[in-house]
Amino acid sequence: MGDKANAHPGAAGRAATADRPSSVRNVVLVGHSGSGKTTLIEALALTAGAVNRAGRVEDGGTVSDYDEIEHRQQRSVQLSLVPVEWGGYKINLLDTPGYADFVGELRAGLRAADAALFVVSAAQEADAIAGATRMVWEECAAVGMPRAIVVTHLETARTDFEELTRVCGRIFGGDDPDAVLPLYLPQYGARTPDGHAPVTGLVGLLSQKIFDYSSGERKETLPDAEQTPLIEEARNRLIEGIIAESEDETLMDHYLGGGEIDIKTLIEDLEKAVARGIFHPVLAAAPAPEGAKEGLGTVELLELITGGFPTPLEPVAPAVTTPQGAPRPQISCDPEGPLVAEVVKTASDPYVGRISLVRVFSGTLRPDDTVHVSGHGLADRGHEDHDVDERIGALSAPFGKQQRPLPQVIAGDLACVAKLGRAETGDTLSAKDDPLLMEPWTMPDPLLPVAIQAHSKADEDKLSQGLSRLVAEDPTMRLEQNRATHQVVLWCMGEAHVDVALERLRSRYGVQVDVVPYKVSLRETFGDRSSGRGRHVKQSGGHGQYAICEIEVDPLPPGSGIEFVDKVVGGAVPRQFIPSVEKGVRAQAAHGVAAGYPLVDVRITLLDGKAHSVDSSDAAFQTAGALALREASAEARIDLLEPVAEVRVLVPDEYVGPVMSDLSGRRGRVVGTEQAGGARTLVRAEVPEMEIGRYAVDLRSISHGTGQFSRSYARHEAMPPQVAARVREPSENGA
Repeated sequence: MGDKANAHPGAAGRAATADRPSSVRNVVLVGHSGSGKTTLIEALALTAGAVNRAGRVEDGGTVSDYDEIEHRQQRSVQLSLVPVEWGGYKINLLDTPGYADFVGELRAGLRAADAALFVVSAAQEADAIAGATRMVWEECAAVGMPRAIVVTHLETARTDFEELTRVCGRIFGGDDPDAVLPLYLPQYGARTPDGHAPVTGLVGLLSQKIFDYSSGERKETLPDAEQTPLIEEARNRLIEGIIAESEDETLMDHYLGGGEIDIKTLIEDLEKAVARGIFHPVLAAAPAPEGAKEGLGTVELLELITGGFPTPLEPVAPAVTTPQGAPRPQISCDPEGPLVAEVVKTASDPYVGRISLVRVFSGTLRPDDTVHVSGHGLADRGHEDHDVDERIGALSAPFGKQQRPLPQVIAGDLACVAKLGRAETGDTLSAKDDPLLMEPWTMPDPLLPVAIQAHSKADEDKLSQGLSRLVAEDPTMRLEQNRATHQVVLWCMGEAHVDVALERLRSRYGVQVDVVPYKVSLRETFGDRSSGRGRHVKQSGGHGQYAICEIEVDPLPPGSGIEFVDKVVGGAVPRQFIPSVEKGVRAQAAHGVAAGYPLVDVRITLLDGKAHSVDSSDAAFQTAGALALREASAEARIDLLEPVAEVRVLVPDEYVGPVMSDLSGRRGRVVGTEQAGGARTLVRAEVPEMEIGRYAVDLRSISHGTGQFSRSYARHEAMPPQVAARVREPSENGA
């Protein structure tokens, strides 16, 4: 790395292709919003020859021309693939959103990749690096994914590369900071009047060469006598870090004994340690200036990707079963093996229709193949399970707004598939005569509810189809038709996720919706015993209506529902009309007796009544039963019951105090805490659901993006009188 001859770049205007898995590298870029991931991909595409000097592709666009919403919001909101060629390798660069709301797109990128580049901005505070990126780093570490770090924005004034690498070692290295070390040091030019020294090149610590980018092209030179001592300390530490992770245990003894180690051996050991996920090099990169052929550090980064990151042959593929759950043998990355591919992203194009980004794990995918679609266990989020055959359309490699046709896609590669009308994100594609299902990846639960309604009658006609298409693209979104509140609710990851979802409904599917206040399912119950008399007597000539009933209402323990007891004696209410009374009181209970919420947890006892031999009827006794319950409620204390959620909050130890204080301010009860490992604490609490509608947003603020929580329904319990009064007030005034 840094000592190899410049590889032959790819050609702009044609699709990057792969003829064998060993020539593919799948790399996901991870980093905080604004860290420079998309700009880095553009610089890599320029260096690889995928775009011209102006950074444009054939149609005049750029590799970052993905989505109109992204341009309007000035941030990435979805996973994007940019394939490039370098030195005979096809590199699939997966650009992920850095904003926490779009973590589902990030998880999809991690699933599709075999290695990760963590992009860290030199302009960021250390806390931002730790808070936004550490959790993803730990996810990658848990599965042994190889990782490297790229430092961007070195052109920003008052940046310190050496200090930032020490911060990265502390944050990402954990107990072994020497596993996170720079391969290159920045070379600085003359200071400007404001005291800022621009980065003009890189100093290779292993090769002890200078790679000068100041002319717009990479040139190699040797350091002068003044520069050599400056790199000696960093070079020795790097060599010791590489040797410590080497599989050859004799190298350390040889080195400590004063022996020289061949640079070729060092590079080979470095590449092996990176591929095994136990050593994480730090590199620097910057976009190419106007008219330049290469961005600073991009050649070095492409060499690391092709030389140090694993091929698709090395990672163990996810487990597969039959669609019915029967185990199947472990698949391997073999183009001649059984077809197993996975939809990692679904998008809609207004001209082409649905486009699926697919990672092929085994076999070879060809245009016009008929495949079996199996998936995917997210029915609770509005995503139906699939078990159908479909004929795929054209295969293509995306590049900006272009779709470049591909003749086939082999195991280990990624591509876009057109016209998969039923397949959704997370579904498995396999041979129609040998259907298989891949083990799904973990998707976070959407915890921010947004109630919506159609803006007009025309929108109402299109709403259902638009929503079904929207959730088909995004497995982190859940669609709920709440029967208790009669609201259509989109559960999202955060406010930015909501904005993008509503904008896609409007611009892509032509559906305008209004956001309305989200309602929780309140209930009512009697606070004490009460009685009521229902009298429904009408004479209007001809057949009349006559029914009288007397009831008693007693409160019951929570969860009891509604009990109806018949204690009529002497036939005061004829037997055939007793079910009518029950039907009437249950119908009234469903509509509520005070604030319009369902009545629960009461025993309603029918004690007495009167009937008429001619004018009594089923309808009359239903009405009398309802009137009796309403009269009983007028004389009783009616309590409002609110749903209480069991909330589990996982946060770093330093945020436990603020989190517990915040939960208490939400009328919550903390029921316990426990250590969860990794300097984190799990806080368990019971909180009224009315108080946690926006908790997904607020927790992110409290914990600087490091907190996670889950919620589940616990029970309904009585609302405090002062809160109940505020809830009743709109009903009494309104409506």
